[in-house]
Amino acid sequence: MTRFTNRVALVTGGGAGLGRATSLAFAAGSASVVVADRDGEGAARTVALIEADGGTAFSVETDVTKTSDCEHMVAEATSRFGRLDFAYNNAGMGSEGLPTHETTLSHWDALMAVNLTGVFLSMKHEIPAMLDTGGGAIVNTSSQLGVISYPDVSAYTASKHAVFGLTKSAALEYADMGIRINAICPGAVKTALAEESYARMPGFEERSLALHPVGRFGKPEEIAATVLWLCSDDASYVAGAGLVVDGGWVAQ
Repeated sequence: MTRFTNRVALVTGGGAGLGRATSLAFAAGSASVVVADRDGEGAARTVALIEADGGTAFSVETDVTKTSDCEHMVAEATSRFGRLDFAYNNAGMGSEGLPTHETTLSHWDALMAVNLTGVFLSMKHEIPAMLDTGGGAIVNTSSQLGVISYPDVSAYTASKHAVFGLTKSAALEYADMGIRINAICPGAVKTALAEESYARMPGFEERSLALHPVGRFGKPEEIAATVLWLCSDDASYVAGAGLVVDGGWVAQ
């Protein structure tokens, strides 16, 4: 595949899970990839996988809750590759699995900092870089819980609803400037982050699986394929959308 030849993609949370799968998919499409993650070793492993397949990538250790890190992340991308065409803002964290009155303020603050402020700070620095070269496409990770709700994950649900709202507002601001901004709203996908959430909430994995009409969890590669479609010219008329990829959960 060569549909992203001479294009540059940045992926936050690229050291594992959806971010790693999407980084690999961009590279398979001939994009140069910037893999950003707070876990520098994880990001480096993603780069090694890309390079082993003949792709071009580099990693940058990034804490998306810090504006200086986000600024540095984008500056490194444009310094090394000369431009930024696509960004997948995927860095995130899961929930404690507690009812609202038992949710700690420290968890709420940490979750909002990563899931919401991290997306804001990333876009704040990605957008000017894209404007400098005539536009681009941004995809933010929301969730099926950015569209509906579920008990005992109120902080997570609030953060993902907010990501969807931020996405829609920003999409309206830049649609006529050549930047398309959309959100992807995945259902349950088998990743290390999901496994951590299931471990904190006994029985949730089984309940979650039962809510997917297709009878299975998603694969990281399926989410990656959707992100790439949203960034491609095939999705040139899609802006401000929250694309639900959840095996039918939200349709019920």
